[in-house]
Amino acid sequence: MEETMTEDKGTPWKPVNRPSTYELVIDAIEEQIMAGSLTVGDPLPAERDLATKLGVSRASVREALRVLESLGVVRSSGGSGRGAGTFIAAMPSAALTRFLRLHVALANFSLDDVTETRIQLERSSSILAATRADKDSLAAINAQLAMMDTPGVSLEVFNDADTAFHVAIAQAAGNQLFSDLTGAIRTSMRTSIFDSFNRVDDPQVLMSQLQAQHHQIMEAIVAGDTEEAARVTEEHIRFAAAALPGLTEA
Repeated sequence: MEETMTEDKGTPWKPVNRPSTYELVIDAIEEQIMAGSLTVGDPLPAERDLATKLGVSRASVREALRVLESLGVVRSSGGSGRGAGTFIAAMPSAALTRFLRLHVALANFSLDDVTETRIQLERSSSILAATRADKDSLAAINAQLAMMDTPGVSLEVFNDADTAFHVAIAQAAGNQLFSDLTGAIRTSMRTSIFDSFNRVDDPQVLMSQLQAQHHQIMEAIVAGDTEEAARVTEEHIRFAAAALPGLTEA
């Protein structure tokens, strides 16, 4: 049955002619996915069969499957019977976000790179949100605004609600990838933003300024004014980048 699966889809497994490492097994599985020979729900061959097909050790296969499972690419079920084995899974949003968050955090991109990326991404999100946001989406954005409006709100709570506000706008845009990318970038910067706030002369004043800008963005989205939503979003991101020192040191 496993052989039929791969043959029917037209892309045979190719033995690996390089050192038997788990990265090469991952490459081979990725090739099958990219070619369309493996799709969501398809079973992978058993470890022994896959090792034979690729000309690698079972240990390499086992390690590759562990990595892919941690990334949400495959799911494994023990036991025997129809539901047992390793299957291609729909990658959970959380797994993709975690991967992107770690990559952004470790790459230590320059502030200019991060700022320009956020501007392009969040301008698009705000434009789409202004045309697509429904009642529930607007309520989710407003919930974060209310959190930041709370008298005496702590910097930590404000910072988390600020991130959630921008992610909620991306979700209101109806684009899950926008949402995941926004969440990954913002959460990767959480600690550095918090530290930067603590180096500002008066964090409360800055928080008030940022919150006023948040309300401007929300008003434009509610009004369905795409140009204004994009404009105030870009102004807000540039203002925050200039007002918070040392973000690239994290």
